[in-house]
Amino acid sequence: MRQALAEAEKAGQRGEVPVGAVLVAEDGTVLAADGNRTIELADPSAHAEMLVMRAAAAKLNNYRLPGTTLYATVEPCIMCLGAAVHARIARVVFGAPDPKWGAAGSMYNFCTDSRLNHCIETTAGVLADECRELIQAFFRERR
Repeated sequence: MRQALAEAEKAGQRGEVPVGAVLVAEDGTVLAADGNRTIELADPSAHAEMLVMRAAAAKLNNYRLPGTTLYATVEPCIMCLGAAVHARIARVVFGAPDPKWGAAGSMYNFCTDSRLNHCIETTAGVLADECRELIQAFFRERR
C-alpha cells in the first residue's frame, strides 16, 4: 500500500485525482504500479486500477490475472472492480472507502456478489487515514 500511496502522490502532482494502484503477483512480484491518468490521457477509463491491470495483462500476455492482488489507495469504482472480476483478480486491498463510487462495499459490493461469476477477497482500511488525507487535501486545495 505504501507503493500505491507513492503513485497517488505522483498523480496528484500531475494534477490528477491522487489515486494510486499496484498489482502484485501471487509470489509478491510487483507486476505494475501507476496513478490516475484520466486528464493526461484524455481517457475516462484511465483510473490507476485500470492502468495496472492493462500493464500486467500486457506483461503476462494474458487477459486473466489469477492469483494477483490489487492494492488501491481508494476503494475501486464499479468500472475498476468490474474489470477486476473479469480479470479474475484474487484479492483487492484498499485504503479509504469511497461512499460515492465505491464498489467493494460502500455503494455496491462487486467482490462478493454471487450473481457474478467470480468473487474477490477484500481487505479494506489499510493505511486508510493516510489514503483519506491525501485525497481530501487534494480536493481542499481545489475548492
